[in-house]
Amino acid sequence: MKRLTYPIVAAVLAGAIGGPALAGSLAEPVVEPVIAPAPAPVAAGADWTGGYVGAELGYGDVSAGTADGSGAVYGLRAGYDFDFGSWVLGAGIDYDWADIDLGGTDSLDRVARLKVRAGADLGRTLVYGTVGGARADANIGGLDLSDNGYLYGIGAEYALNDRWTVGGEVLNHEFDNFDGSGVDVRATTAAVNVGFRF
Repeated sequence: MKRLTYPIVAAVLAGAIGGPALAGSLAEPVVEPVIAPAPAPVAAGADWTGGYVGAELGYGDVSAGTADGSGAVYGLRAGYDFDFGSWVLGAGIDYDWADIDLGGTDSLDRVARLKVRAGADLGRTLVYGTVGGARADANIGGLDLSDNGYLYGIGAEYALNDRWTVGGEVLNHEFDNFDGSGVDVRATTAAVNVGFRF
């Protein structure tokens, strides 16, 4: 009996004192913290898809043959845009009243526009070029005349939030032989606008 007991006791003591660690350590395992990668920054942007209505106020410079003048323009605008991610395509209409005296009884009274625009979606900012057709009402040589022409220009809008925008636009208008009068009319307008998107 003593011969069997001594080897068992010796083995137990050897393991407890510093023998080979066959069953593992008594210390708590150290858990390394897991560091998750930081999320990629997301640029604050705007979705330009949808309709809009707004108002504009600006300044016009007009030449009609040898006469020229300048004055205020103000009006309403509406349209619809499609946002394709990095660029935007849209169409719109404007109707402006003008207070531009061209000397004597001559004046530019109204301008209506049908436009298309295409531009870069820079998040909350939209920068674009625009072309289209224009129709103007003017008094030339004492006659009330109307004629169709074309326009081209550039503009930009900034989204204040998901509904309201502010912007600006510069447009050049060309009317050749205005309503058969023999007078070519050229008009440049620069306007600021505010819009409501829906």
